Amino acid sequence: MRRSREKPVEEKCGISGCNDPGERSMSHKKVKDVLGKNITTDEKRVQLCKAHYREFQKATKVERKLEALRR
Repeated sequence: MRRSREKPVEEKCGISGCNDPGERSMSHKKVKDVLGKNITTDEKRVQLCKAHYREFQKATKVERKLEALRR
């Protein structure tokens, strides 16, 4: 059986008011805790556009660095 060669459907950013294409998928709970913005979906994972992903990365920079030092 061959796999379909169709292009995957591009998902939109999960933050309300943003219509950019989703670049990365993140945990719904983490995104809501860190960004504190309205999320349009109730699924476990949320698609984030490039701009919102960058905002998420900047907000969690210290937390990620401390986690890396614990290892």
